[in-house]
Amino acid sequence: MKRVFVEEETSTGDDTLGISRAKVVGIIEHARIFDAREANNIRDASNATDDGMISILEDAGNDAVRRELMQLIRDMDVDEQSALVALAWIGRGTYSGREWSDALTEARQAHNSHTAEYLLGLPLLASYLDTGLADLDAVSAEDAAKRFTP
Repeated sequence: MKRVFVEEETSTGDDTLGISRAKVVGIIEHARIFDAREANNIRDASNATDDGMISILEDAGNDAVRRELMQLIRDMDVDEQSALVALAWIGRGTYSGREWSDALTEARQAHNSHTAEYLLGLPLLASYLDTGLADLDAVSAEDAAKRFTP
């Protein structure tokens, strides 16, 4: 199995976030591939030519993308896993970006050994994480503007 190691990066928001943005972006990239495979899981075509070669995107039960994504999440510590869950919740609208600490507290309380399975069960994981980051960035930008406005 090919492992992708995401370089750690620190920026001003990473301490508050509880996980490096580089890790989140890596999970988003893997989740997009996984989501594409799940969305195109079509078994009705008679052969590869008829189905436009879409069968390469099908989940055959031994999906390397799913296994790699699961392992990336499982290799994270509890704080990082909780931050991913909180980001997903913000991205799907359960919490707003301004409610980050509430979302993170709830995610920490709900944490268990099935976090990777839970996250992969979200149908739009990549989109939720991407939107969650964008919402937090928007809140940070608004707060910064307020601090520096004369």
